[in-house]
Amino acid sequence: MSHSAPKTALLMLNLGSPDELSTAALRRYLREFLSDRRVIEAPRWIWWCVLNGVILPFRPRKLMHAYGSIWTEQGSPIRAISLQQKAALQTLLDSRLGEQQVRVELAMTYGNPSIANALAELKQEGYERILVMPLFPQYSATTTAACFDAIARALSCERNIPELRFIRQYHEKPGYIEALANSVKQHWQQQGRQGHLMFSFHGLPLSYVKKGDPYPLQCEATATAVASALQLNDSQWSLTYQSRVGVAPWLQPYTDETLIEWGKEGRSGVDVICPGFSADCLETLEEVAITNEEIFVDAGGSDYQYIPALNASPAHIELLADLAEQHLGGWLEAN
Repeated sequence: MSHSAPKTALLMLNLGSPDELSTAALRRYLREFLSDRRVIEAPRWIWWCVLNGVILPFRPRKLMHAYGSIWTEQGSPIRAISLQQKAALQTLLDSRLGEQQVRVELAMTYGNPSIANALAELKQEGYERILVMPLFPQYSATTTAACFDAIARALSCERNIPELRFIRQYHEKPGYIEALANSVKQHWQQQGRQGHLMFSFHGLPLSYVKKGDPYPLQCEATATAVASALQLNDSQWSLTYQSRVGVAPWLQPYTDETLIEWGKEGRSGVDVICPGFSADCLETLEEVAITNEEIFVDAGGSDYQYIPALNASPAHIELLADLAEQHLGGWLEAN
């Protein structure tokens, strides 16, 4: 006697954003994000004082302008784009695998839609197998592992947990490298090619790397592979790290300081791409595309262009569908 396969879902995860453009929403989001031990590894009592005495009372007001410069009618860009990715991936998987074979759901590590609510909804609807897809191409304990922790916390009180698979990384997948390289080529065709390509990845405290985080090695592998696909020589591209905070050393070279140095040299013609971001967000649209251009120009540089993230582009959705099919192997067969 044959039985149909258990219901299968794919849970896409990204970092998240405030629910609305207000200091209260920003404070809630920052509290959840910066309370994660994966993100901040400082001693708890010291960090509690810093977070509640310094950051949460003042930082949300400072961030209002930054978020306001990129906010859309659909809310935060990362949430709007993630919803587009979800819909596009569902459509593509339906066409490849057949409708009702895999349900695509979206959740955020911090904020809404939450991982706990997404898992509760899938359980209520009878999904017994879940493929977890963190949209972080390069693995880091601060992002991918934080997703794993959030999944575990959400399921910690469940008597009957679902069968889980977890995508750890895809920083060297041929489809990912090809999609990035083609996005650069498309930008060059539409906007003109600058003389130098900067790969800017989100930074990480150097102490985290010394403890074994493989993130910088994977960033280097991605940038090298894309540069090779674009046939760039070593003088035509650079790798830097952005978004550092605090006084402790982070991965170097720093994106902003590099741009200042180049500006003082009077350099012109810089394209910047951020391969670690699967969807445009505050760090790409406000920090890289707006603030860093101002930094570069004010220092004496010119002709600065930001190349958008892969977002919901067909090539990106194809890559995500390929990843899903690879990791779903065997699950969709009838038992």
